[in-house]
Amino acid sequence: MNFTHAIVCPPYKNFIYGITTASLGKPDYPKALRQHQNYVKILKEFGLKITVLPPDENYPDSTFVEDTAVLIPSCAVITNPGAESRRGETKVVEKLLQGEFNTIEKIKYPGTLEGGDILEVENHFYIGISERTNQLGAEQFIEIVRNNGMTGSIISVNQGLHLKSAVSYIGNNCILIDPESITSNYFNGFTIITTEPGESYSANSISVNETVILSEGFPKTRDKVEKSGFSVRTVNVSEFRKLDGGLSCLSLRYY
Repeated sequence: MNFTHAIVCPPYKNFIYGITTASLGKPDYPKALRQHQNYVKILKEFGLKITVLPPDENYPDSTFVEDTAVLIPSCAVITNPGAESRRGETKVVEKLLQGEFNTIEKIKYPGTLEGGDILEVENHFYIGISERTNQLGAEQFIEIVRNNGMTGSIISVNQGLHLKSAVSYIGNNCILIDPESITSNYFNGFTIITTEPGESYSANSISVNETVILSEGFPKTRDKVEKSGFSVRTVNVSEFRKLDGGLSCLSLRYY
């Protein structure tokens, strides 16, 4: 994906108390800050203009800014997070996006939707029904994208926090997927690259301006992606993994 802009939000010190289902221990806050800074540095290297939101002491999970909105060329869609404790995070993001997009749409209660459940593949969106995104939220989102000349379809998420915890679109008609979490049958017609055993976390990746950014520490999956013709960079986000977060969660990318 050829992005020009990204929105990020550094973690506040109460980040260590964020929501998690992982059993990887409590995050190291200073280390998380360094990892976040390195993540932003890499985005800048690829030419993205970065907008940095102030760390928010009221919302420990606010560094996972992707969940607050979905940005498509014609409008910004403000989500309604499924985790009630996160719903206030959308306010500051909406205020910022009002200056960037002419049209703002919103997911309305009782619909819930988080950006981590939205997989954009060219002009089509796959929406994961998960613990955080419900059927009503998905249907609202599909109506919005259809009104903007795009399409959407629904996928059931039975394992993992979000759809994109297990699958990424990395460009050139290629899907990177954790086969232990989700079936590739949803993606017939695509070239499927599966993560290697023990490397399922690497399924959450981002494609930025002709380069695939993968989480550090998964050499077998990296090798498969490179052998499929992609340029790869890696970044360490171990402290964010402890809160169920991944690479895509840490930015809102758009063009």
